[in-house]
Amino acid sequence: MSPNRRLTARDLAQIAVFAALIVALGLPGQITVGSSGVPITLQSLGVMLAGALLGARKGTLAVLTVIVLGLALPVLAGGRTTLTSLAGSTVGFLIGWLPAVAVIGWLSFRMLPRYRLFAGIAVNILGGIVVLYACGVAGMVLRADMTPWAALAANAAFLPGDLFKAVVTAVVAAQVHRAFPALLATTVRPAAAADPAH
Repeated sequence: MSPNRRLTARDLAQIAVFAALIVALGLPGQITVGSSGVPITLQSLGVMLAGALLGARKGTLAVLTVIVLGLALPVLAGGRTTLTSLAGSTVGFLIGWLPAVAVIGWLSFRMLPRYRLFAGIAVNILGGIVVLYACGVAGMVLRADMTPWAALAANAAFLPGDLFKAVVTAVVAAQVHRAFPALLATTVRPAAAADPAH
């Protein structure tokens, strides 16, 4: 999707649907592991999906919608608000949603018109783990007075689950982009549009 193109009603609907998905993925609540205070939630899965399926622009707007809603409503996992999260040691993870979804969205767009599963997994790991953890660790260093290594160690328990989310996101994205090849692309090549395999 061109960054200069105006958002259509369909774009806004997609943004709203994915914002609602991210909120819904927070409804099961959270599990806090160890003493770091960082919770395990499914909302980061929604962030990965928003980037992989909507691209950088719409995905970022979906995540930003959740963050803005959270200023007044408890839309984050565990019944937290944006202000509650911003005041805690996990602030970096919430802020990190924005660069994470942007990186995933931009790189996913670059793969089109054919979304490749293993490349998609790598993209989701880069945005949804490397970028997100970098922001989260920075927040813990600043807010919890931890060393970078201690903050990294405190988050090691979350890595298997986040790797699983990256794989799930890529599998879903591969299927969705196969069925709807124009979801992210500004144009669809005639050959791709006519190919029944797409």
